[in-house]
Amino acid sequence: MRIWDINPGYLNRQSLLGEHRELHGIASIILNNKKGYSQHPETIRWVGYGWALEIRHKQLACEMALRGYTDRSPVNMQSSGGVWPPQYIDEPGRQYQLLREKYKDKGKGRIPLPLNPQQLWSQHKYSVLARDQKLYREIGRDAASGNRGFSELATLLTDTLRIAPTEGGIRNALQHMWGHVSLDGHQKTPDVNGWSLKELLTEIQKRARKNNEPYLIASTALSDLMVWP
Repeated sequence: MRIWDINPGYLNRQSLLGEHRELHGIASIILNNKKGYSQHPETIRWVGYGWALEIRHKQLACEMALRGYTDRSPVNMQSSGGVWPPQYIDEPGRQYQLLREKYKDKGKGRIPLPLNPQQLWSQHKYSVLARDQKLYREIGRDAASGNRGFSELATLLTDTLRIAPTEGGIRNALQHMWGHVSLDGHQKTPDVNGWSLKELLTEIQKRARKNNEPYLIASTALSDLMVWP
């Protein structure tokens, strides 16, 4: 039983659907006071953190939708709104290592597993930009100079992506992402200024997949920002 903490874009198909199934199992144990797996460390750490478990489910569902799967089983849990479990079973940096070992001869996720802090940062840039521009600039400088190690950065990014972005922050990040796909062959570029956040991100997703735009396909924001509008 495993609920990963890193962005679900790194999970392959089997792990993504497997976590979705196991998350529903944990939610059922907590909501219905079931005995099975009630003492499992993964179950224990989510007790009292229903809101966070619901958000993790939304993260999974948005990544599943990006890959063509439909989720018809929402999780409705509201305890401890805005608060996440304080402990990781495995630190985020270790989770990337575990997936690398797990996927050695298997299919990979949408986002390539990062090999260094610079690649890890490039994959999370727009998700961070949507939440904290000051931190975005700070991490960018550190990544360029090599002042932040992989494990430290992995934890910082995972913690940051647990923070709800503002509407203005999301729109700012989406405008940057739109720049990668706004020119689509000979089609006239639409005026997206009046579009809702969901409409704009949906169009970005569609164009990124259609053109296999490498930077966005490897971006956590492509599904992460759909959790919040």
